[in-house]
Amino acid sequence: MKNPALHRIAAAVLLAVAGCGSALAQTQKPVKIGFIDTLSTPAGYIGEDQRDAFMLAVKEGGGKLGGVPVDVVVEDDGLKPAAAKQIADRMVQDGIRLFTGVNFSNVMAAVGPTVLNAGAFYVGLNAGPSNYAGKACNKNFFSASFQNDSFSDTAGIVANELGMKRMVVMAPNYQAGRDAVNGFKSTYKGQIVDEIYTKLDQSDFSVELARIRSLAPDAIFQFQPGGAGINLAKQFANSGLSGKIKMITPIYSMDDRMLAASGAAAKGYYLSSPWSADLDNAQNKHFLQAFEAAYHRTPTVYAAQAYDTANLIASALKAVGGDVTGKADAFRAALQKADFPSVRGHFKFAANHYPIQDWYLLHIEDDSAGKLVYKDLRVIARDHVDPYVGQCKMQ
Repeated sequence: MKNPALHRIAAAVLLAVAGCGSALAQTQKPVKIGFIDTLSTPAGYIGEDQRDAFMLAVKEGGGKLGGVPVDVVVEDDGLKPAAAKQIADRMVQDGIRLFTGVNFSNVMAAVGPTVLNAGAFYVGLNAGPSNYAGKACNKNFFSASFQNDSFSDTAGIVANELGMKRMVVMAPNYQAGRDAVNGFKSTYKGQIVDEIYTKLDQSDFSVELARIRSLAPDAIFQFQPGGAGINLAKQFANSGLSGKIKMITPIYSMDDRMLAASGAAAKGYYLSSPWSADLDNAQNKHFLQAFEAAYHRTPTVYAAQAYDTANLIASALKAVGGDVTGKADAFRAALQKADFPSVRGHFKFAANHYPIQDWYLLHIEDDSAGKLVYKDLRVIARDHVDPYVGQCKMQ
């Protein structure tokens, strides 16, 4: 016969074990995420949008990502690679093994080795340097944004379609700027009459515009993010050149915040972009509404990428119950799977952990009320892949 007393004891033990498990779940130590970004300087608004969108996803999860409590440690790099490296070194020493947030590729060059040499994970929300897409690709490096060449090689396709025969290309002399020029040259079929390299975050473009006036190209391809792009737009318009020369740029050279600051000076810009506010999918509609409700402003493409990055990380944390180090292989596989709802509609990774995604042609023009808006004209390239993936031999 079965012993009722033994059954009662066994049941009590099981309840006690279950209770302990529940208590442990409730007191789960938060996963620390190192968020290093440019929050000061004229480009600081970009970092602000990225931080706010990332934290929106955390707030929507009640302080969690994928049901896992997180502690997002935010630091300002001041657009200084040396400062960013010091921050990354300190965070690694503090035991942080999951990073995101870097906006500029020259800063990424300083942060990347520290993070990856420690065996930690970096999940990018903007900077997409070519080296990590190709020969220096790393199993723990993921980019949820783009590879730098992609916003410019798609702009080259636009220039061809618009019939631009003679062009000037202009970009800051740093990693992303050089990638941008190389990307544009890889697809553009006309004549490049000059390559102009500027200082990062430059404010006065009078010398460059005088040079462009003398060359009289059909169009300019330029990559000038943040405050530099605003200053260029205003000076380009005031010079009278905007009525004679077309401007073709990535969205990162005339995002929503830049458009608000540039006003009529940005009218007529042609833009390549991996995202548009009018993309017709449920996640994008939710994101727009939630961001505007939380922060009382329109999100930029930077915010859209950061929100996707947070939800990508959430999907991977959920898969491993927050154990990033003990289950590193499973965490990596979950990131690679990219099983999350994207504001871009569909999203997947290539073999080098950079996105395969659509790129769109936007045009800045007046709407029916006379307000400058982005008009989504068409898809430039579907399931676009960066040119370096074949060089990646993932270790």
